[in-house]
Amino acid sequence: MKKFNKNIIIVMFLLAAFIFFSVKSYAETVNKDLSESLFRLHVIANSDSEEDQNLKYKVRDSLLNYMNTLSINSKSKDETINIALLHLDEFEQIAEDTIRQNGYDYPVEVEIGNYSFPTKSYGDISLPSGYYDALRVKIGKANGHNWWCVMFPPLCFVDVTSATVPEESKDQLKQSLSNEEYDIISQNSETSEVKFKIVELFNSLASKLAQK
Repeated sequence: MKKFNKNIIIVMFLLAAFIFFSVKSYAETVNKDLSESLFRLHVIANSDSEEDQNLKYKVRDSLLNYMNTLSINSKSKDETINIALLHLDEFEQIAEDTIRQNGYDYPVEVEIGNYSFPTKSYGDISLPSGYYDALRVKIGKANGHNWWCVMFPPLCFVDVTSATVPEESKDQLKQSLSNEEYDIISQNSETSEVKFKIVELFNSLASKLAQK
């Protein structure tokens, strides 16, 4: 009887381990595909003062207006990144000009890299936390709250109050992702909501482990 109980415990342990690593692999695959399909914008304010936060939004608007004119016909993430790389100096200059025009003299640092992002919703599309390629803009000491959006597909111009993403942006997302991955970020059903939470949980754990 003891041997029988021991075998049951071993089988249950192996089954639990199998489920854990299967779910972990699934979450990593989804996050990898999302990361490879999206290019984001990350603006960090000098501080959390009301003035610095308002300045952050003005810098954001100036950069988005410029990027929209550059990448309006962009059809891929790589194309959008290449455009941004070619115009990094202009991005920095536009940010600096906006800061000066508003009466501040903060320095600006603009770079493209792979950064950690929290879970974020854009209208009726939600992206789980994880590492994404992004154009990052650091204003002054960059100790204030961040602002995030997606430059490709173009979700930065979504009116959050309307809770909808333009169909053109959704079509680009669908072309870049598998049907299941798109279903996860749009959370069209209870099943997709559960899958989103699974991906979010494992990405959060991975991020915490990476910081240790």
